[in-house]
Amino acid sequence: MASLQKPRLLICGATGFIGRNITTALAQNGDYEITAVYHHRPAYPCQGVQWFEADLTRTEDVERVVADQDIIIQAAAATSGSKVITSTPWVHVTDNAVMNSLLLRSAFAHAIQHFVFFSCTIMYASSPTTQSEADFDPARELEPKYFGAGWTKLYVERMCEFYARQGRTRHTVIRHSNVYGPHDKFDLETSHVLGATITKALTATDRLTLWGNGEETRDFLYIDDLTRFVEAAITRQTAPFGLYNVAGGRSVSINDAARAILAAAHRNLPLDHDLSAPTIPVSIHLDCTKAAQDLGWAPQVSLEDGLTRTVAWWRDNITPKSNGNGPAA
Repeated sequence: MASLQKPRLLICGATGFIGRNITTALAQNGDYEITAVYHHRPAYPCQGVQWFEADLTRTEDVERVVADQDIIIQAAAATSGSKVITSTPWVHVTDNAVMNSLLLRSAFAHAIQHFVFFSCTIMYASSPTTQSEADFDPARELEPKYFGAGWTKLYVERMCEFYARQGRTRHTVIRHSNVYGPHDKFDLETSHVLGATITKALTATDRLTLWGNGEETRDFLYIDDLTRFVEAAITRQTAPFGLYNVAGGRSVSINDAARAILAAAHRNLPLDHDLSAPTIPVSIHLDCTKAAQDLGWAPQVSLEDGLTRTVAWWRDNITPKSNGNGPAA
C-alpha cells in the first residue's frame, strides 16, 4: 500500500531566530515535506529541508516559493530591539507590509490550506494585569514608539482575517510575547532585551548595566514552547481564523530577569542602570486561556530552565567578538 504524501510546508524566514528553531524542530519530527526560504543569511545544513533563496518583497520571488505548497509559516520580518525602534522606526513598516501583503495574496491565489503569521504584543497597552486577545482596544492610542510597527502588525492581522473570510485558506495569528532561546540575536545593536542582557551578563567584568530603571515587566516565552504552539495550530485548529496570545504566563521585571540570567550563568554582579539609554517603558502580561481551550497548548519551560538552556547555548556558540545572527531574515 502506497504511503500518503506528506503535507508540503513552506517556512519563510528560516534563517532567523524563530524560523530556524521551527525549521529544525519540524524537520526532526519528519511529518512534513519542508521548503525553507533564506535571503540575508546563508542556508545551513538541515536534513530533509529544501532551500530556496528569495526576496519576499518581490512578487516573482513570492510566486516561485508559494506555488505547490500546502502550509505556510511566515516567520520572515525586519526585527530589532528598542534602539532601532526608537531611532529608525520606519525599518519595521514598509518591507514588512509589502512582504506580508504579497504572501497573503499568493497564498489565496494558490489555495494554500493554512497560513501561520507571527504577530507580537506591541499593540497592547501597558497594564499591570493580564490581557486577553479581546482586551486590545483599537480606539486607544498605541505606545508612541510602537506606532509604526504596531499598526503594521495589526494591518497584517486584519489581512489574515480578510483572506480567511474568503474561505480558501485557514489562518493563524500568533501574538507571542518576548521570545528567547538558542539562535536569538545577542548583539547589543539589534537584539531584544533578553538577548542583549544575556550578552552583557556573560561579558561584563564588574557590573551588569541595564537600559532604563528595569522596573518595566515582560512576559518571556522560551522558543521551544512557541514551536509547540505552531505544531498545535497546524494540527488542531479547525476555525477559518484564529488569533492567539502565546506567552510564558509570568510577568517579570527586567531587573528580576537580569538577576535570573546572572543566576543561570553563576555570576555575581551588581546591577547598574543607564537612565539615558533608549527604553520602551511598557509592562506586558498575557492571558493564554484561548490557546489552552482551543488547541490544548500551555507553556512548559520555566524562565529559569529556559535561561539555563540559553546561557549554555551562548557559551557554546557565541564569543565576545560575535554579534549573534546579524539582521533578521
